[in-house]
Amino acid sequence: MKSHTTAHRKSGLWIAAMVHRLSGLALACFLPLHFLALGLAIDGEAQLDRFLAWTANPWVKLAETTLVFLLTVHLLGGVRVLLLETLPWREGHKQLATAAVAAAALAAIAFLVRAA
Repeated sequence: MKSHTTAHRKSGLWIAAMVHRLSGLALACFLPLHFLALGLAIDGEAQLDRFLAWTANPWVKLAETTLVFLLTVHLLGGVRVLLLETLPWREGHKQLATAAVAAAALAAIAFLVRAA
């Protein structure tokens, strides 16, 4: 009987794949809330205005910044998977995964600065 090892979980590429999956789950959880907010516009201008006033809260701005980060991480993770599936393997995939996280962080910071 083979013993189960988790040594592969220390790999940067395994972590990148897990972040991609988790960001996808987080975005899937966000979508119903997004549709609910859009539905407020159908229900009436007053409800939408109250919701938009609530979004000025600093905690909401932080949540939006996190959302931008997750969207960017998920997008770049998806591009990385597409490249892995279509191009031959090359060294440097760990650096590309790290660059994707850095790009996501920069996008989130740019959003936060603009939203503040």
